[in-house]
Amino acid sequence: MEMALEEARAAAAAGEVPVGAVLLDAAGRLLARAHNLVETLHDPTAHAELLAIRDAARRLGAKRLEGASLYVTLEPCAMCAQAIAFARLGRLVFGAYDPKGGGVDHGARIFQQPTTHHRPEVVGGVRERECAALLRTFFRDRR
Repeated sequence: MEMALEEARAAAAAGEVPVGAVLLDAAGRLLARAHNLVETLHDPTAHAELLAIRDAARRLGAKRLEGASLYVTLEPCAMCAQAIAFARLGRLVFGAYDPKGGGVDHGARIFQQPTTHHRPEVVGGVRERECAALLRTFFRDRR
């Protein structure tokens, strides 16, 4: 989660919502790391999770990343949760919960739907205070 927090801090420094993601293979080796680039790329889908999944899939030449673990500083939205399912990630670990925009424990609850293709192991609340504080500070400073 420390690397994901580093990515989130880099996002904040670039004026992006501070969300960072790190993708590891089943042996714990780094596959990809990313942070939000929505503003930079003018792309509403440029979330940290999607960027990390795309990068790893491209590098490996595989559309499925079975056994991989994604560490992200914020509960993924429904779009990202679906991508996690489609990529067949083995594990999702996230920091701060997102009652407004989350799609895992809140909102659409993608992995609880009967039509979901794949359900990874989910661990939420890892370094939650630190991840949430980064987001709060970013938005407070913007107001």
